[in-house]
Amino acid sequence: MSKVARLAFAVMLAGLMAGGCERWPFGESGKGKSSLNRDLDSDQVLRGESLYKKHCLKCHGEEGKGRVLDWRIRDADGHLPPPPLSDIARTSHYPTAVLIEIIREGSPAGQGKMPAWKGKLTEQEMQDVLTYIKSLWSDPVYQLWRNMERHSLEG
Repeated sequence: MSKVARLAFAVMLAGLMAGGCERWPFGESGKGKSSLNRDLDSDQVLRGESLYKKHCLKCHGEEGKGRVLDWRIRDADGHLPPPPLSDIARTSHYPTAVLIEIIREGSPAGQGKMPAWKGKLTEQEMQDVLTYIKSLWSDPVYQLWRNMERHSLEG
């Protein structure tokens, strides 16, 4: 995992441990409720949803809402449980490149139990899953992410 992705993951974990973003003030899921033009390829969202259900649902829950009530508390092995991927957690705080790297390489050692999907999913499949996850975010969260993504690409 690159230094940038490790740093982003560390920042995310620190925020989770400090109690950040327990719940976004403007709702949970954006799926099916969007008035914002997201420029997401609908075929890619459908492929991603299918892949998500096959590979991610078991840990991250239906529509990315999570499976564990308090996903910020480490388990007996010292690992954080899989976070929700919807508005509730911090997934939307990171640019696409960092999110893809986390999918590709898995959780940093000693942090979580997410496996590396490199060699199991193609790069396109990883992009498809992430596009589906982005489709779950509410309009305000998606807009915040899109602004952050633009700034990360400019800098």
